[in-house]
Amino acid sequence: MLDFFTIFSKGGLVLWCFQGVRGPAATAPVNALIRSVLLQERGGNNSFTHEALTLKYKLDNQFELVFVVGFQKILTLTYVDKLIDDVHKEFRDKYRNEFQQKGALGLLNGTFDFKDDFMRLLRDAEESSKVRAPTVMKTFEQSLKSQKTVKCMIETRGEKPKEKVKNKKNKGSKKDGTEAVAAPSKASAGDKQLSAAGDNKEELTKDEILQKNREEFFRRHMKAGEKSRSPKPDAQKEKGKKPRVWDLGNSNAKVLDYSNSATNGSAEACPVEEFDPDMALGDKNREPGRLYDLEYESDDEAEEEKVVQNPSKPSVKKGGLGGMFGMLKGLVGSKSLTREDMDPVLEKMKDHLIAKNVAAEIAVQLCESVAKKLEGKVMGTFTTVTSTVKQALQEALVQILQPQRRVDVLRDVMDAQRHRRPYVITFCGVNGVGKSTNLAKISFWLIENGFSVLIAACDTFRAGAVEQLRTHTRRLNALHPPESHGGRTMVQLYEKGYGKDAAGIAMEAISYARNQGFDVVLVDTAGRMQDNAPLMTALAKLIAVNAPDLVLFVGEALVGNEAVDQLVKFNKALADHSMAQTPRLIDGIVLTKFDTIDDKVGAAISMTYITSKPIVFVGTGQTYCDLRSLNAKAVVAALMKA
Repeated sequence: MLDFFTIFSKGGLVLWCFQGVRGPAATAPVNALIRSVLLQERGGNNSFTHEALTLKYKLDNQFELVFVVGFQKILTLTYVDKLIDDVHKEFRDKYRNEFQQKGALGLLNGTFDFKDDFMRLLRDAEESSKVRAPTVMKTFEQSLKSQKTVKCMIETRGEKPKEKVKNKKNKGSKKDGTEAVAAPSKASAGDKQLSAAGDNKEELTKDEILQKNREEFFRRHMKAGEKSRSPKPDAQKEKGKKPRVWDLGNSNAKVLDYSNSATNGSAEACPVEEFDPDMALGDKNREPGRLYDLEYESDDEAEEEKVVQNPSKPSVKKGGLGGMFGMLKGLVGSKSLTREDMDPVLEKMKDHLIAKNVAAEIAVQLCESVAKKLEGKVMGTFTTVTSTVKQALQEALVQILQPQRRVDVLRDVMDAQRHRRPYVITFCGVNGVGKSTNLAKISFWLIENGFSVLIAACDTFRAGAVEQLRTHTRRLNALHPPESHGGRTMVQLYEKGYGKDAAGIAMEAISYARNQGFDVVLVDTAGRMQDNAPLMTALAKLIAVNAPDLVLFVGEALVGNEAVDQLVKFNKALADHSMAQTPRLIDGIVLTKFDTIDDKVGAAISMTYITSKPIVFVGTGQTYCDLRSLNAKAVVAALMKA
């Protein structure tokens, strides 16, 4: 039984609605469909699940209408697809003239009495699903076995198919041309002997013949193996391994030897290495504290687009006025787009997206969404199918990169300051994506905006993780000394060594930051693969116990299909292993190594499409200033570049 069926325009005006059962109105699920699917350009699948309901929808792009049906997701209603198609066709045909003549005024002032027609179509659809003919088994005459003869099904023991004997090759031996020519004669002689032995049963039995053939086979291969072997000179291997000396490396091993240090990892006693601040900062002309947008310069390349003419009409003769008017008719806006017109263009677009590192599954869904958005739409004057599809795809990509929720870290930190508590950000991700490095970049950005930072070293597994954060802390304090901030230490490291409980260290760090008046706590976690259940359980425990304000997934821009797998499994693991009734999932994405991919920016599309979460930061280099905010138009320009 249906819960509801509604018809509304893309402008948001409800034309007609049917309420099937008593219960909550259709407003909430339809609004969720509009926000999550229609506005986010995710129309590749015509089904959407909202709480206990399943919604199926159909778009009418010619009259800008949306048809939505809702029913309980535990039900299997096979007639829903047929019903929504029949209602779409009936409603269009009944009110076509009103839409064409009055336009938007027809929607505002029109009355749509469609209940009787809908109930008739609903009864027909339900009856058609009940009277389906049962599946009939095939008769013996219809099967493939009936076409075989008795002779072809008889197999003789020891007999081999002729094709296999002809195609059999001797891989173990390397013979000259003369030996290759002599081989068939030997084989034929062997066959004659075998047949003779088979005829004369008194001399040799079948088992004896098989044993004799095996011995002959092994003897022949042993001889060939001995011929192919060549004596190798006894080369004396050099004992030991010579160390490699790099051109820019330090040849003095004593400088790099910290084994006899008595500091035992103390931050105060560690020697301060010398470094160039300009090299750590990068651009000297930058504005302190500003997060610049990504930049991409694209050259507009002229494309020769093929004009797709209406295939249903006969071709016009070449030459004369007929050919000229036929060409113009293919361009002007009297043609509505069909799936056959768009399929060749969409196939090229899909291959182009996959080549740009977009996950294959996401590329297919994007093209399907664009096809549903454009099918039946009347083309503009002097526009081609290629330009129309490309424009729609660009708009869809920009919409995907601008998700529903926009994360403003500085505003949220100031809001936490008013409540006298630290703002907590947790970083998670797989191994080697740059969590610690980009954590240091974000720390530098926060310090330049006047906020004090406490870094919690919760990666208690990887060797050198605490020392890496200690080095970053020392360098950040050198760039922003306490003297420049009224004697206030702007960044500090909270660490308890290795092998400890990460959730406990994070809790202690947050408590320490609250007591010492730090503005932001950045929690660094150990890298873990998405399939490692014990480590994912530990991460879910850390997030559930400490309840951070922002959970950022750090992913690199080099991945393609792997990005989808990582994000889906991270979110699933956080939901499965969380003890809370409403589990905390990933809130945003940090996209790293963006400077290594040129124009293959598809990972940004894959990550935002699969999670509907924004890309908060983009890492573009090795210095502390190489941190950017995502510019959707720049990413789409790089993605659509040929």
